[in-house]
Amino acid sequence: MSLTRPDRPTLALVAHDGKKADLVSFAHQHAAYLRRFRIIATGTTGGLLQDKVGLTVERKLSGPHGGDAQIAAEVAEGTCHLVVFLRDPLGKHPHDPDILMLMRVCDVHNVPLATNVAAAELFVSDGRWGGPAA
Repeated sequence: MSLTRPDRPTLALVAHDGKKADLVSFAHQHAAYLRRFRIIATGTTGGLLQDKVGLTVERKLSGPHGGDAQIAAEVAEGTCHLVVFLRDPLGKHPHDPDILMLMRVCDVHNVPLATNVAAAELFVSDGRWGGPAA
């Protein structure tokens, strides 16, 4: 994917259970910026972002039920341009193969992937995606 920003790029927001509070906090802090995107998320995470932050979110299945694979498909199709997946690196997850596939597809298609809050903050500060939040 080229780094030319489409009119309204798609951002995927995903978080393991142990990182959902961190993602909600990040989303609260950058809500104005995030509203510039079409946001997709796995089921539970998307519900939290809608309920706690007030974002408009297109919810996919939950991660263990195929949501990570649905997001990977959008990356492969070129309709998802950025991914924030706050992973719990110390936890074991039954859908690890889907998680690894999503990460691999991001690498194959040159789609930026943040797996921690520090990297997600770089997206917010990067001018190619709308610049810093107001």
